Amino acid sequence: MKRVEKTTEDYVPKIHEFYYDGWKKADGSRFVLRKRLGLDSNVKPGFLPEFSHGRSIGFIPPSGKIYEVEQLMGGVSSFRKSVFTSFQFSTYFKGYGLYEDADFTLRLSKTGKLYINTNARLSHYHDPSGRPNQYRYGKMVVRNGWYVWRIKNEKPTLNARIKWHSITLLLTVIRFINIFTTTKREEAFTEALGRTVGWFSLFFRKPKP
Repeated sequence: MKRVEKTTEDYVPKIHEFYYDGWKKADGSRFVLRKRLGLDSNVKPGFLPEFSHGRSIGFIPPSGKIYEVEQLMGGVSSFRKSVFTSFQFSTYFKGYGLYEDADFTLRLSKTGKLYINTNARLSHYHDPSGRPNQYRYGKMVVRNGWYVWRIKNEKPTLNARIKWHSITLLLTVIRFINIFTTTKREEAFTEALGRTVGWFSLFFRKPKP
């Protein structure tokens, strides 16, 4: 986990840093590359840009404050029981549903405000046995990502479309490069292959709500 440091409110972050609300931390190499290519997120963490591929609530600092968001992670969120009388998780994500929490909370945020309390503390453990293989996972990343993006932005601008595809392809290329830069070469290759197949499939069979 990258170390988060308190800074001044007028701090000017370096390109390899992410800064938000008086806090900074080393940014991931993927986001640094996106910055250099003009493809970084242009909204606050927890909000979805028009071209999607935003920064999750994981980028919100441990400031002790409460922040408004429009997207939450399923493992770190709770809702009033009454919410489920009007909202349900989409059947599109039946089974292992990558991004089902993003879809649900983005739709829910259109009816009222959502907040994250950074004073809350919990542990969230994934069960590796419940996840699909890396090929299927890579395919899900692209297809489910497209689904969530288009549910939120049904008619994105041409610029947003270009950015979504550019970032998707960039992240796929990075996974292919990981074949030579990580010890888990087979996982990197199969995930990259899944992302590639998932991207091409969008031109022939798009996900439907």
